[in-house]
Amino acid sequence: MKKTIEMSIALLAWFAVITQYYLMLENRITDVIETSIRFFSFFTILTNSLVAIFFSYRLITDSKKKKQKANGRLSALTVYILVVGIVYQLVLRPIWDPKGLQKVVDELLHTVIPLLVLLFWYLYEQKHKLTWRLIPSWLIYPCVYLLFILIRGYSGHFYPYPFVNVSELGIQKVLTNSFLLFLFFGFLSLVLIVLGQRLAKLGEQATSP
Repeated sequence: MKKTIEMSIALLAWFAVITQYYLMLENRITDVIETSIRFFSFFTILTNSLVAIFFSYRLITDSKKKKQKANGRLSALTVYILVVGIVYQLVLRPIWDPKGLQKVVDELLHTVIPLLVLLFWYLYEQKHKLTWRLIPSWLIYPCVYLLFILIRGYSGHFYPYPFVNVSELGIQKVLTNSFLLFLFFGFLSLVLIVLGQRLAKLGEQATSP
């Protein structure tokens, strides 16, 4: 079952990312290079790409190496992809109404894949190894991403999400939104660690004589 879930997540993530790239090229309003840069400016695309790479790597790596390298990476990735899903459902879904293949891809990227990753985390993460000390390292990725899109937006006049659009909202509002989102990353990380530790204790109690 583990291999089946890993393969399903990897295949769905690759399909969704590649198909989204194809759709973006088909509907591009700029040249291919600029469109490609904009494509990888979306946190959704970057994170789903990480999901595809992570689970593909798991499929070709033996179990011993997986255990040796288990340092909360799965939990960090779960936080990132859950943020993708939650922000889409609460903020972006009401203002975005895709049709046809675009709708299918959107549901994969923002709903199906986040839920599958969360399921995999629940079933297979080494929860007893989760500690608070991991959280600062988990927050590096969203911080670097924020700096990238602000710098890129200033130079290229393109912001991937309306809540970080400096041109329309102003830098003060964008920084406020970014800070709140950063807090959400931290909060979700705390929730996952607390939940993981409790589940680990319940597992230990269930197996103890």
